[in-house]
Amino acid sequence: MAKGMTPADLERVSAGHFVAEGDLVVERAVAAGCAPVALLTDAESPAAVATTMPDHVPVFAARAEARRMLTGLGVALDVIGLFERPPVMAVEDLVSSSRHLLIAEDVDNPTNIGAIARSAAAFGVDGLVLDRNSADPLARRALRVSMGTALHMRHSRVDGIPSIVPLLRAHGFVVCGLTPHASAADIAEVGRLLPVSARVAIVLGSEREGLSPETLAAIDHAVRIPMAPGIDSLNVAAAAAVACHSLLARTLPA
Repeated sequence: MAKGMTPADLERVSAGHFVAEGDLVVERAVAAGCAPVALLTDAESPAAVATTMPDHVPVFAARAEARRMLTGLGVALDVIGLFERPPVMAVEDLVSSSRHLLIAEDVDNPTNIGAIARSAAAFGVDGLVLDRNSADPLARRALRVSMGTALHMRHSRVDGIPSIVPLLRAHGFVVCGLTPHASAADIAEVGRLLPVSARVAIVLGSEREGLSPETLAAIDHAVRIPMAPGIDSLNVAAAAAVACHSLLARTLPA
């Protein structure tokens, strides 16, 4: 990352595009309504999605070695697509139109953001709210890890998480933040006490520092995931999956 640049800054200077890698992610980008700019596919066996491109979208073909060199992944993907980046939603619009939200503070690893987006979608989360330091959900690695699910997950950027808690409360959200602190409530107990109709916002912090003191002071419930003695934390993506299940599973359709 360029010195002094946050993930939010990089989103703004990325020329308004994102890269989708592999047939599944490219197909999900198309299904999400993202506008294709160009595709690269296998010269000998073109991917099926390449035949569905509008006439104005150039489709290039290359052999496996060229495709491996282009991605740097060591594997020749069947298709790689360049797409126009969809607009980031205003946080007010995302909050007002969502039932459940997942909020990330300083989660700067795109692998984690991709896994979080995939788990969040599985448990009915409608959108992600990311602070300036959290990774881009449309980064190449995030899209690969999410299997393209992040393309169907609306997201907003905010300067700081504490500043949006009043907005969340104004729209009836119960704001729960994960922390390993012993004083925090057992997340399963909080999940059982929440009304099935509750709108829930789950806040996650960085793996090293966790949630900031300001965010912990602003939220409604500090919650913890019980663990074996001597273990105080999970990977943030794993914690997100556990939190979504604990707090949201009862709200899913039977």
